[in-house]
Amino acid sequence: MLKSLSLAVLATACLAGPALAGDVTVTLTGVQARGGNLLAALQTQDQFLQPAGAYGDRVRDPRAGTVRVTFRNVTPGDYSFSALHDADGDGQMKMEGAMPAEGWGMVNGDTLRAAPTWDQVKFTVPASGDVALTVPMSYGR
Repeated sequence: MLKSLSLAVLATACLAGPALAGDVTVTLTGVQARGGNLLAALQTQDQFLQPAGAYGDRVRDPRAGTVRVTFRNVTPGDYSFSALHDADGDGQMKMEGAMPAEGWGMVNGDTLRAAPTWDQVKFTVPASGDVALTVPMSYGR
């Protein structure tokens, strides 16, 4: 599902935004202590499931439990959120057949039964105000 989420997403992180931009804070629940990096990204519809992103962050060696990631000055509009627990540090989602072998999370990810569509996982950043999301992590094994 998240095979295309990669370290390239982090390289495209935007640091500046317009005066009306808000912050997006994502609380990731169920994070497991597996080493590596937790990669998090916001993507526009054009970037969705591609190795690109509008905003990105990395948490090194995340601890088990809850992890918060905040994207500052996010331009108003529709975005998807994706997280990858890149335990082996290769910047890509490891797969076992058609299923993710590393931890992952998306908005509404716990309801997905197949590859996500944009409409299933998008959320809106309004012209004024901040957004707070809670996203559970999923681990295949």
